Amino acid sequence: MQSLLNKKLVLGISGGIAAYKAPELARQLMQEGASVQVVMTEAAGQFVTAVTMQAITGNPVYTSQWDNSIPNNMAHIELSRAADAILIAPASADLMAKLSLGLADDLLSTLCLARDCPLLLAPAMNKQMWEHAATQRSAQRLHQDGVSLLGPASGFQACGEIGMGRMLEPTEICEQVVAFFQKKILAGKKVLITAGPTFEAIDPVRGITNHSSGKMGFAIARAALEAGADVHLIAGPCDLETPLAATGKITRTDITSAKQMHAAALQSTDNDIFFAVAAVADWGIEKPAKDKIKRQSGKAPALEFVPNPDILLDIAKTVKTKGGKPYPYCVGFAAESSNLELHADEKRKRKGIPMIVGNIGPDTFGSDLNQLLVIDAQGSKKLANAEKIQLARQLIALVAKKI
Repeated sequence: MQSLLNKKLVLGISGGIAAYKAPELARQLMQEGASVQVVMTEAAGQFVTAVTMQAITGNPVYTSQWDNSIPNNMAHIELSRAADAILIAPASADLMAKLSLGLADDLLSTLCLARDCPLLLAPAMNKQMWEHAATQRSAQRLHQDGVSLLGPASGFQACGEIGMGRMLEPTEICEQVVAFFQKKILAGKKVLITAGPTFEAIDPVRGITNHSSGKMGFAIARAALEAGADVHLIAGPCDLETPLAATGKITRTDITSAKQMHAAALQSTDNDIFFAVAAVADWGIEKPAKDKIKRQSGKAPALEFVPNPDILLDIAKTVKTKGGKPYPYCVGFAAESSNLELHADEKRKRKGIPMIVGNIGPDTFGSDLNQLLVIDAQGSKKLANAEKIQLARQLIALVAKKI
């Protein structure tokens, strides 16, 4: 799936060591379907060459406002008119200051001032430069002018110091550009999501769990963020990065057991939507052993099970009405080995929730692909086999219409 198909982007590169990431960023944007036109400052040429960027993008690279290869000799006008957005990565402290004050003394800054499309900046600088009051004023003015800042992040810097100011990695920037173009159908909404498996301890080294990778829940979290929501993601044990963490609009709570997930979910209040995606263990061990249970020849340990709390049922009991609509709007998930629609709809009615989603694909655990069956009181709708992020966006659109 190409999330930036037919999008035309101007990639601006200003002077900074993070410019070495620009070729990889351009490549990733193009893999998402975008066409990329590069504009570089003179200082950027000290870190990455125009030849490199032209080879990657297949387009001529513009560096001078006096470039006469543009028919009307107005590169600062023509380059932005066909663009869906201008992305500057890296955006230096100097460039941010100029743009915040409306100064334009080279092609890139003039292009930004003359644009009629959105402007996105990925700041990159030493931590003292980022923390300086002047840079913070620049960031504030740019935000007030409707410019989107992607990052920066905290981390190891070329100068050898560690702190805020490091440019986001190309993958993170690309994901945020994709998110920028998604419709903000959940703007102002709060979304709670449970994802992944739970782990029920038998003793300090053993436990009972399941095959859930958490990928579907994390995809829904990303899609909700793309749609403009604030997200609380409660994740069981899984090895997945927090989606779009640099936006600052997602809170992640990591848990281990079903009881911990239940407590975290019920402490998260005032949500507009609840997606119960996690594969929560129905039972736990009544008295987990304090020490490792030793193997005894020919004898298995006697384990006593107790039911775990029902997270979805308990949150469904808290549903209130706002503007004639229920909140949180509860969406359950069901994984069945047979008769999916029958068992899933029975679960929906038993839990007292408006919508449930069944996993159709036989190999959905750990896969990047899935098929979904969405069931509500009006019937069922199949979402065909696709990448989980694509299915998540479709599901978010369906729920947005409901609320």
